[in-house]
Amino acid sequence: MTNELVYGAYILVWPALTLGVLAVICGAVVRDVRRARKSGEDLV
Repeated sequence: MTNELVYGAYILVWPALTLGVLAVICGAVVRDVRRARKSGEDLV
């Protein structure tokens, strides 16, 4: 039973980590877009 809980927790941690990384990346892109619009520059 303990092994099942450990394996289950291990499997469920990866989606949470992925979601966190995705949120950080999206936040950085939004910040860069706003900064580019404010300064009148192209994003690329």
